[in-house]
Amino acid sequence: MSEIATPGQLRMSYWRWAMFTVPALVLIGSLMGLLSNSGYDNRWFMALDRPAIVPPGWVFGVVWTTLYVLLGLSLAMILHARGARGRGFALALFFVQLIANFAWSPLFFGMHQVTAALYLVIFILMVTIATTFAFAPIRKAAAWLLVPYMIWLSFATILNFQIDQRNPDAEALVPAAATSQIG
Repeated sequence: MSEIATPGQLRMSYWRWAMFTVPALVLIGSLMGLLSNSGYDNRWFMALDRPAIVPPGWVFGVVWTTLYVLLGLSLAMILHARGARGRGFALALFFVQLIANFAWSPLFFGMHQVTAALYLVIFILMVTIATTFAFAPIRKAAAWLLVPYMIWLSFATILNFQIDQRNPDAEALVPAAATSQIG
């Protein structure tokens, strides 16, 4: 038997990766949003002077779920491309942007650090662009799957910038919940 793997076996290997990466990214992304109290239920966010381009709350859930699915599929393609030149570097870039992505909600919604979150989303966008260029020679489809994410990150950067401009005192807008001191 001189054949290493059949085309069907190779497809199954990709889908095995995807069956892990897609749910993992959706779950972790959702968990980060939930733990940082992101969205319209957040008192601090509702107190901000928000620009007119802020979409309704349901849009964020639909968009982020879709983007995490696309990111998971893209990642599975690169994980599946064993032995490809530049694969290690491409994966490192992907995980750098992903960790930064997961840090954005706690920074913005949890810590109310609007300016720092703006710098972080710009960093995420720049690393995602680099990741796309690193993915392209390995699997063009994996690179194309990152395009909607880059478009959304561009929109998120504009949104974050406008919120930052309209709310120079955002960190102090809504005080933290009162603590009780017994003594």
